[in-house]
Amino acid sequence: MSQTPVKPDRESPPSTPRWVKVLAIIALIVVLLIIIALVTDLGGPHGPGRHMPSGEPAGYIAAIGHGGQQL
Repeated sequence: MSQTPVKPDRESPPSTPRWVKVLAIIALIVVLLIIIALVTDLGGPHGPGRHMPSGEPAGYIAAIGHGGQQL
């Protein structure tokens, strides 16, 4: 008596490739790290004032040894 394998009526869809799963996990980790950095203010203040020198009025450059000059 030989038994033939029973074939299911519907074929199951192919499995998700491993590289897709790994890429999704990496993307999730990056998004979580960005959210944590934003919530905890880990990156410091952002905005146009971040790139301005602090302690000096606008339009004033302190020259080394010369006290400073007005623009």
